[in-house]
Amino acid sequence: MKISVLSLFPEMFSAMHASIIGKAQENNIIDLSIVNFREFARNKQKHVDDYPFGGGVGMLLKIEPLVEALESVIDLPAKSPKQRVILLDPSGKPFTQHLANEFSKADELIFICGHYEGYDARIKQYITDEVSLGDYVLTGGELAAMVMIDATVRLLPDVLGNNQSALSDSHANGLLEHPQYTRPREYRGMCVPDVLISGNHKLIDEWKERESLRQTLLKRPDLLEKHELTEKQLNILEELRHEL
Repeated sequence: MKISVLSLFPEMFSAMHASIIGKAQENNIIDLSIVNFREFARNKQKHVDDYPFGGGVGMLLKIEPLVEALESVIDLPAKSPKQRVILLDPSGKPFTQHLANEFSKADELIFICGHYEGYDARIKQYITDEVSLGDYVLTGGELAAMVMIDATVRLLPDVLGNNQSALSDSHANGLLEHPQYTRPREYRGMCVPDVLISGNHKLIDEWKERESLRQTLLKRPDLLEKHELTEKQLNILEELRHEL
C-alpha cells in the first residue's frame, strides 16, 4: 500500500518509523511518504495561507499549494476506487473501525493535514473522503493522520505477528473485547477465571462471548443498538441485565 501525507510539519511523523508501522515499512508492506506542501507555495515567503473572502476570523489554506502537492503524488482526479484522497476536517464523518477496514482495502491513501481556520473549499472537488477523528478540534491534522494510518495499516496482511489478532479486537465485530489474562495465575489474591485454564474450548468460547457482551453493556451500550445480535446473544444480555 502506498500512503502519502500532505503536511506543513513532516518532522511530526518520525513516530511512524517506530514499532509496528516502522516494521511494515521495513518489510515493504507500506510505502509512506510525507510531502511538505509549503514547498509548493507561490511566493518567496512560502505563504500557504491567506485571508478569507467575505471576511471572517483566521486564515485559510490556499488552493494552489494543496492541489499542486496532490498532483505530485497522484493523477487528479483520483481515477480508481482504490485511491482514497482523505481530507482531515472536524466537519467530516467520524473515523471508525469500519472506515479503517475500508481504507485497508485501498491501494493508495493520501491524507491532507489542515491548519489555521480551514481550507479553501475548492480543494474538496479532489477529495474522496472528509474524515474527522472525533467531535473536537486539534491544532492540525497530523495527529489525526497518524492515528488513522496506524488503525488502517495494522489490518493489512502480515503487519501483525498473528493475522487473527485484529479480528478479535474491540470494535472489530461491533462489540467490545472480553477481558484477557496472562501469567501468573494468581497475583495478590487476584485470580484468573478458572474457565480460562480449564482446557474446555467450548466453555472458554462461551465465556468470551458473554464477557464481550458484558463489557459492551457496561461501557458502550450504544454499540448494542447498532449491532445485529443473535437470539443467543439477546438471551445472554437479558441475563446480564438481571445480574447488574
